[in-house]
Amino acid sequence: MIGLDTNVLARYYIRDEGDAEALMQREAARRLMESAKPLMVCKTVLLELEWVMRGYYGFSKAEIAGVMNHLLALPQVTVEDRESIVQALSHCEAGLELADALHHASYRACNSMASFDDKQFARRARRMGLAPRVVVPE
Repeated sequence: MIGLDTNVLARYYIRDEGDAEALMQREAARRLMESAKPLMVCKTVLLELEWVMRGYYGFSKAEIAGVMNHLLALPQVTVEDRESIVQALSHCEAGLELADALHHASYRACNSMASFDDKQFARRARRMGLAPRVVVPE
C-alpha cells in the first residue's frame, strides 16, 4: 500500500498549469491514482488538501465536497477513519467548516467536546443537534 501526501492529491485534483514540473507531477499523480495499486490517505492529508483547495486556490465548499466524495469512491483508496470523514463531510454540507466537523467526528466516542469557538462552531453544532454535544468551558 502506498500512502499519499497532500501534494500528490493536489496535483491530481487541481488544474494548476504553472510550469513544466507541475505538469509532469500532474501526469505522475494521474498515473498513480488511476493505477490498480492500493493507496491510502490519512485524515491529516485530507484536512490539508481542503485547506490548500479553499485557502490557496479558492475552491468552493461544493467543489471541495466533490473532490472528497470522489476520493472516497475510489476502490483502490483506503481512507483513515473513513466513518469520521463521511460524517464530517455530511456536517460540512450542513454548515460546519471541515476542520471543525472532522475534529467533532473524531470525538464521537466522547460525551462532549469543549471549544471556545462559540460563534462559528459550538452554536452551529448545538443548532444541528450534534452528538457529542459541543460545550464552551466556563
